Amino acid sequence: MATVYLVGAGPGDPGLLTLRAKEIIETCDVMIYDYLANKDFLNWCRPDCEILYVGKKGGDHTLPQDKINELIIAKAGEGKNICRLKGGDPYVFGRGGEEAEELVEAGVDFEVVPGITAGVAAPAYAGIPVTHRDHTTSVCFITGHEDPTKEKTGHDWSAYGRSTSTLVFYMGVKNLPMIAKNLMDNGRSADTPVALVRWGTRCNQQSMLSTLENVARDAEEQGFAAPSIIVVGGVCGLRDKLAWFEKKPMLGKGVVVTRAREQASGLVDVLRGHGACVYEFPTISVEHLDDYAEVETSILQLARYDWLVFTSVNGVKFFWEQLQEIGLDSRILAGLEVAAIGPATADALRERGINPDFVPEKYVAEHVVEGLLARGIQGKSVLVPRAKVAREVLPDELKKAGCEVQILPVYETRLAGSDVDEVRAALDAGKIEYVTFTSSSTVHNFFELMPAEEFKKYEGVKIASIGPVTTKTVHEYGFTVAVKPEEYTIPGLVEELLKDV
Repeated sequence: MATVYLVGAGPGDPGLLTLRAKEIIETCDVMIYDYLANKDFLNWCRPDCEILYVGKKGGDHTLPQDKINELIIAKAGEGKNICRLKGGDPYVFGRGGEEAEELVEAGVDFEVVPGITAGVAAPAYAGIPVTHRDHTTSVCFITGHEDPTKEKTGHDWSAYGRSTSTLVFYMGVKNLPMIAKNLMDNGRSADTPVALVRWGTRCNQQSMLSTLENVARDAEEQGFAAPSIIVVGGVCGLRDKLAWFEKKPMLGKGVVVTRAREQASGLVDVLRGHGACVYEFPTISVEHLDDYAEVETSILQLARYDWLVFTSVNGVKFFWEQLQEIGLDSRILAGLEVAAIGPATADALRERGINPDFVPEKYVAEHVVEGLLARGIQGKSVLVPRAKVAREVLPDELKKAGCEVQILPVYETRLAGSDVDEVRAALDAGKIEYVTFTSSSTVHNFFELMPAEEFKKYEGVKIASIGPVTTKTVHEYGFTVAVKPEEYTIPGLVEELLKDV
């Protein structure tokens, strides 16, 4: 039987989504989502999930509410489980109650998954606790945009004016002059602190502090628009003292990440942790081979090799997949010496019970060869599980040293079908400061998706490259590299970005 899940997506920061909400997103048949629900969540949907946008922005309705209700019930009638993803909490100014009533009348099973509401989260990210025993012991959530068809207002301005509660207005920026005037006319002091928080908890969050008397003028001068939360009360005076989110070093800085989606999460999470607005633009997709017969044969003949050299995390991942596929485990590596290029590759091996015998100090093939020669690899038999197409420096140099080298493709990389329009629009709007490249392949594929001649017009955008080989490839396209880490790793790249901002 179909079930409709009314799911709160939270205020925008993907880290604030509940575990239950994520579970439903990952398993639903149909996703129906709103304007304020973070689109990153859609990446968790199943490949066969039907995704429908019904958002409302500034009075522009993709679908009116009654049509949304009809759509939900119609999809449920097809026997499908539906995630109705709503910004914030479904029952806090989210019209979730209305949708639930319609489901009851239609006889459709439903479940409500609460979300963190912006009225609490946005002030918290701006350094404003909505309650504080030195200021107020209560908080009142109020719509700043009442249904214009109502015969009688639901607001009791005299109560708001007399109250010592923190007042939190949703969707009220257009009515800010009226809100401020009504509060002052009903007893609130003109010098009462007022804060506005726009895009609360997101990388483009902005906040401002004013007073009831001046807030409408200040908001207009500073260009504050929807979606913003309005907070009224003494707790707003704590903003400057308790603000933490807007102190993040990369807040609002747009960064394009071109890594394969399977590998990008670490870099994306770290950048977001520093406040960056990350645009995931995977130029590479990592794919299985069509035939693994050669890999299976090589695994069964591992005893004939002296060294096993892994050049990437993906090499480890796909090699182990085939190892397990034929019913073997790490014990078959007994007697082999194992090398890993880079700490991430070394960690991937350790997770599988293998402590690598050699990890070079610098993570490019030339330095790896130098280190391996120092460990006496000359003349030995070497197996290199890697991508189907990769640089030949490592195997060529090992062959020069008398090694018998077998390249073993265990996966392949292809040009990803990324949608260039979102990145192009962000570039055109001046929202992107950096484009990051973590391999030569990401460079080649980026400029295949966005021609170099087109990219040249974005003169203010800086290129960040993980290492000298990638940097050389960037130069081949006629661009300079502004950010070059001393350590050719993701942490090194992030550290150098932090120095540059």
